[in-house]
Amino acid sequence: MAKIKKGDLVVVISGRDKGQQGRVLEVHQDSDRIVVEGVQRATKHTKVGQSSRGARTGGVETVEAAIHVSNVMVVDPETKKGTRVGYRTEQVERDGRTRTSRVRVAKRSGKDIA
Repeated sequence: MAKIKKGDLVVVISGRDKGQQGRVLEVHQDSDRIVVEGVQRATKHTKVGQSSRGARTGGVETVEAAIHVSNVMVVDPETKKGTRVGYRTEQVERDGRTRTSRVRVAKRSGKDIA
């Protein structure tokens, strides 16, 4: 189970974008990198072409580049600051069966991370 998931609100703790917050757009588990909305913006030059309706595409656009997962922390839902992530197990009953599931918990405040 990954500590940072798609849709989490994270804060950058190192690098040129230190202190910025944003939502996680993509998680690349094989390279331990994530793409965060509004962080690590890079200019990308795309080749000029034409769409099927005749509109011109391409040019210079800014996109979010991947950042290493160790450079971000999940934002605590209560204090709105960066926090480490822990786990707690809870018993869930469905269809007459009890199952154990893991819930992510903010270490700073002890609140569940949605």
